[in-house]
Amino acid sequence: MRVAKTWIFPILRILIFTAIAVALVKLAFFAAPEAASGSVAVPTGEAVEPQVAVAVGTVTNDVTVDATVEADAASVAPATLAGTVVTVVVEKGQVVAAGDKIATLRSETPQEALVAADGTVTERAPVVKTAVVAAPVAGTVTELPVIKDQIVAVGDPVAKVAPPTFHVTGSLAADQLYRLVSRPTEGTASIPGGPAPFACTALVVGGVGAAVPSTSGDGGDPAATGTSGQSVSCAVPADVTVFAGLATTLTIPAGVATDVLTVPLTAVEGAAGKGVVTVVGADGTQEEREITLGINDGTAVEVTGGLVEGDTVLEFVPGAVAPQEGCVDPMTGEVLC
Repeated sequence: MRVAKTWIFPILRILIFTAIAVALVKLAFFAAPEAASGSVAVPTGEAVEPQVAVAVGTVTNDVTVDATVEADAASVAPATLAGTVVTVVVEKGQVVAAGDKIATLRSETPQEALVAADGTVTERAPVVKTAVVAAPVAGTVTELPVIKDQIVAVGDPVAKVAPPTFHVTGSLAADQLYRLVSRPTEGTASIPGGPAPFACTALVVGGVGAAVPSTSGDGGDPAATGTSGQSVSCAVPADVTVFAGLATTLTIPAGVATDVLTVPLTAVEGAAGKGVVTVVGADGTQEEREITLGINDGTAVEVTGGLVEGDTVLEFVPGAVAPQEGCVDPMTGEVLC
């Protein structure tokens, strides 16, 4: 037993460790697949482009705009007579009704003297004219740049009156403009923490607006977005209480299409009037096809020609970058980033 502990067991341990070391060296430096055995690993996976079928659905074209409540611009009460301010009957900050008297103007125009046949000269009194400057609208006098005995010319501002009315204004991006080709006349404004959503009437689209805020986390920097929108505004009803500067969401309804063919916007190159999709045949062949488009809701678009129900198209335009994980709204399907 003593011989076994002293010689046999240590020798066996050395042999076992040596065998393990030799095996590891062989695996690391000398192992190679045998071509004849066909043991070389060959990739068998295949990248498949996502496809989607043309389906019947409903497209609700509601355009949502981040907007702000602004006070309507003050109206100017201009001088209608070149002359002197005789009286000013209002004060800055005073509330006036449309047509209320603000100031009185007076002018004197000298007349040449009359000379009789016998040489008698008769002086004539100057021609005196007066004019009343009235408030152009109901509201508050915000500016009163004239005083008594001041000389004014026709068109000079005598006062400014700010009406107690407001409007909602925001900016539309280019794709939103294409969705508003029908030019609706009103929208629905919603103010967080304010009154219930209300109809915002006399909607007008036009004029260069502010930079359209970005949804990619760049803070709406125009340099980052590289885009400037066109303004949209509408009137706040007189019975709705609002304040200038409130953040508002303006929803503009621009049509609903029911039981129409639809495809995702991501599948179409172009989103207004005409577009191009890649149709996938039953045998897997791909064909670019021009289609005609109707309204879209920012996620799906109505197809008015070029496709039939059941056709299969690529879900994303070839070469386009698919949305990153977490960048698609799970409720609406809208691409957020």
